[in-house]
Amino acid sequence: MKRPNWDEYFLKLAMLASERATCPRMHCGCVLVKNKNVISTGYNGSIPGDEHCEDVGCMVVDNHCVRTVHAEMNALVQAARRGNAVEGSSAYVTNMPCTTCAKSLIVAGIKRVVIFSDYHDTLAETFFSKAGVAIERIAMPNKEITYDLKKYSSAR
Repeated sequence: MKRPNWDEYFLKLAMLASERATCPRMHCGCVLVKNKNVISTGYNGSIPGDEHCEDVGCMVVDNHCVRTVHAEMNALVQAARRGNAVEGSSAYVTNMPCTTCAKSLIVAGIKRVVIFSDYHDTLAETFFSKAGVAIERIAMPNKEITYDLKKYSSAR
């Protein structure tokens, strides 16, 4: 098994976070990273105390589910709640952020966004460009995780 580089590693963490998403319309994950350290993670899901889309259905307005908080917003809020500054950080997101999330990442001081899947919103890319935020697209990391159990056996 090939050891993942840093971008692949953090994008795999975003993929793992996306597995917690509760909206069946899209599973998205976000990991905020600074100096190769994870600051916070987020996934799209309902606000605390509300029902989940996967249990009661989506609340769709203008073709968008408004019940869920997006992964990027959840990651930014979790960092803020813990007192972790995100300025100068990178955001690893499974999908290209929507316009609203792009604006929030820009205002928060995110300097780099790494994705592997595009979203239908090209305005977000325009905003990132105007703000000087780098967007890097990499191939989707292999989801499979294989373990060589011999590495974890009796040597401990």
